Amino acid sequence: MESFLFQATIYLLAAMISVPLAMRFGLGSVLGYLIAGIVIGPVLGLAGSETIDLRHFAEFGVVMMLFLIGLELEPRALWDMRNRLIGLGGLQIVTTGALVTLGALWLGQPTGVSLAVGAIFALSSTAIVLQTLTEKRLMQTPGGRASFSVLLTQDIAVIPMLALFPLLAMPVPPKLAPDGSLLLSTPADKTPALSLVEGLPGWGVTLVTLAAVGFIILAGVFLMRPAFHFVHASRLRELGTAFALMIVVGIAALMNLVGLSPALGTFLAGVVLANSEFRHELESDIAPFKGLLLGLFFITVGAGIDFNAFLGAPLTIVGLALGIMAIKFVVLAGLGVLFRLKGRDYWLFALGLAQAGEFGFVLISFSLQQNVLPADLAGTLLLVIALSMLLTPLFFILYEVLARRTSESKTDTEAEDFHEQQPIIIAGTGRFGQIVNRLVQLGGFQTTVLDHDLKTIQLMRQFGFKAFLGDPTRPDILHAAGFETAKILVVALDDRAAATKLVAYARRERPDIHIVARAHDRVHVFELYRAGANDIVRELFDSSLRAGRYVLEQMGLSDYQAGAIEHTFFTMDRQAMRELAELWDPAIPVDKNAAYVKHARALNKEFETALVASLDPQPAPLPEHDERAPDEPALQPDPADTPGGRA
Repeated sequence: MESFLFQATIYLLAAMISVPLAMRFGLGSVLGYLIAGIVIGPVLGLAGSETIDLRHFAEFGVVMMLFLIGLELEPRALWDMRNRLIGLGGLQIVTTGALVTLGALWLGQPTGVSLAVGAIFALSSTAIVLQTLTEKRLMQTPGGRASFSVLLTQDIAVIPMLALFPLLAMPVPPKLAPDGSLLLSTPADKTPALSLVEGLPGWGVTLVTLAAVGFIILAGVFLMRPAFHFVHASRLRELGTAFALMIVVGIAALMNLVGLSPALGTFLAGVVLANSEFRHELESDIAPFKGLLLGLFFITVGAGIDFNAFLGAPLTIVGLALGIMAIKFVVLAGLGVLFRLKGRDYWLFALGLAQAGEFGFVLISFSLQQNVLPADLAGTLLLVIALSMLLTPLFFILYEVLARRTSESKTDTEAEDFHEQQPIIIAGTGRFGQIVNRLVQLGGFQTTVLDHDLKTIQLMRQFGFKAFLGDPTRPDILHAAGFETAKILVVALDDRAAATKLVAYARRERPDIHIVARAHDRVHVFELYRAGANDIVRELFDSSLRAGRYVLEQMGLSDYQAGAIEHTFFTMDRQAMRELAELWDPAIPVDKNAAYVKHARALNKEFETALVASLDPQPAPLPEHDERAPDEPALQPDPADTPGGRA
């Protein structure tokens, strides 16, 4: 236990120091993690043999990342990407693999070994590329989407590669016992891995594999919702997190049992759940684990670099790494031209995928087990993969330099966004939020609706409105819903304290976002005003004005006179709210605030005078029986003030 705690402290401390420094210098978190691994491994020798075991564990971060990507990719969007998956991704794998295979043959390697090496280096790093694209907000660019298409195709291609490698195995010399006799069996203490397909004929393997995939799809459609309802009823957040982890871990285990890639299985599950109301909740629960495991994976890559072997033949290792990256760059550049990528998107695609990938470690390990690669060559290939991954952040820095020199503006592309985020987020789907949502959608704009009430979410979905389960006051949920790119945030929460908290957080994190907030009463208006809301709507103000106007009409005033009084009251209250907001002090009750009370009484006298004058024909009233909700009185602060708005 003491050793484990010491190692955990070392890894975490290295990450806490190196990653913030790397981010500060604009190098990205991936390079920071890699440097941390190099420091605690080859440099200081604080990481030992546990690095390999940790890497196998940390590779689960890639599995979680594919699950999260699947959550953002609806089946329709996946189908729309079929041309890029088959064309762009397929061409990259075949062309790169063929060129690397020819290079290995030219260097004197046997045909089987050359084919294995070609397959290994046809893959790129899903972990590094997607992490970097997400950090730099490049995922929505044409180059980012093209890169994702290739990476997804590569992850799928790992499956046939694993099936092909045993056919490339070299002849195994007979093993002799100490007495010189021939060994016909393996040691008895070797425990075989649990498998559902071992020993089955080819058609049996196919049926079991298809059954596993079908089970994932059917479970996602029919079982996940009732299971989530059952867990959600406990109102315990940790159970929701445990349930999300169980989904990912369980699917990964099932994929291992049938010999498929765990990453592919969890990706498929994510796609099935992409339309679920639980999408954002699942994403926020899994994302922290994904980030930690990916960081740990990058640290183990850096710590696992064998500098002694590297120093034994540095020119060879560096030459092979640069040669592989050059081949991949040429292939990717050609495909970028073929698929009409231009400018910065072209450079992002060509430079971002030029490295070898983490699945190369898996394929090399499998190749050693199947006697496809000799041990000394496998060690060299591991160094080449690690070095190419280490160089990848530098390639992204080169991309940024080239992107700054590119004169053309960044263009948006076909509407095949796999990460669909809307410009308007509505937090809260009570009566208030539902009306806002319907009105905005009627105007032709798409929204992302969040609420923590499961029954309300289900009711909205029954009537055809897409809404998602999640507490909008949780930053992780808010960011998962697209807060970083949203233009407008509508705060329609019933809980006034939660609404104020959300407004304050949103204004602090996004000074540029426009915030429309629902207020319960006048004091809440002041609180939201101080928190930074742009437009503040008192929930009963508009309906009260309309009701008062109807009363005046029934008491004998003409439509014109009632409308004039309503309009005057509307205008005067707007001015009053602006003035009283400056006098309001949250530390003093309103009735104890002498300055506030004095000014409010003076404003009431002005109200009476203005309302009498409104009966004169000069004021311009609102149209008769106006059914629109007036724009709520504006709190327009001076430019030097904090953001404020209408109330």
